[in-house]
Amino acid sequence: MQPIQILHPRLQARTGRRLIGAGVLMLAGAALSLNAVAESINSKDKSFMTNAAEAGHAEIEASKIALEKSSNQAVKDYAQKMIDQHTTVDEQLKQLASSKDVTLPTEPSMAQRAKIAILDKLSGHTFDKRYASMIGVSAHEDAVKLFQKSSKQAQDPDVKNFAAKTLPGLQEHLKIGRELKQSMDAAKKQANE
Repeated sequence: MQPIQILHPRLQARTGRRLIGAGVLMLAGAALSLNAVAESINSKDKSFMTNAAEAGHAEIEASKIALEKSSNQAVKDYAQKMIDQHTTVDEQLKQLASSKDVTLPTEPSMAQRAKIAILDKLSGHTFDKRYASMIGVSAHEDAVKLFQKSSKQAQDPDVKNFAAKTLPGLQEHLKIGRELKQSMDAAKKQANE
């Protein structure tokens, strides 16, 4: 005696194909929705995140060198603050980028690496003065401009919010960096007198 078939074999085959087809459509829909998330970030917002990551890496890398090379406590204190705060911002940026399916660089740009290499060859007061000028002032002026622009013009609301939230800290770094540079310039003048 044969078991009773509930569905005719052709009907079973069609039902199986329909289920496979439905599964394929569901996977395609999921892939499209992931692409929609990735495509929701425009190129300017991606560029901002890339530039912000590179700038943060440059400041951290140069500040680690400052901790090793400087004998000036004010420079060391500033460098440690830059490492701590930029590492925190870097982690926040990584989370944001991950949520937007954006891959960030893991090191400074080539131009930034070249400047850091030059800085690394210096020593003593010359190093301190150049670090204060390059990282304390110049790098932070660039970062403030970058974050100001994105805090106003970013299309993605999360990117805009990140830029706006991070900007006051960068402005404070610039203020302290300018003070550090002034003290390095004053020390140089006193040494020359």
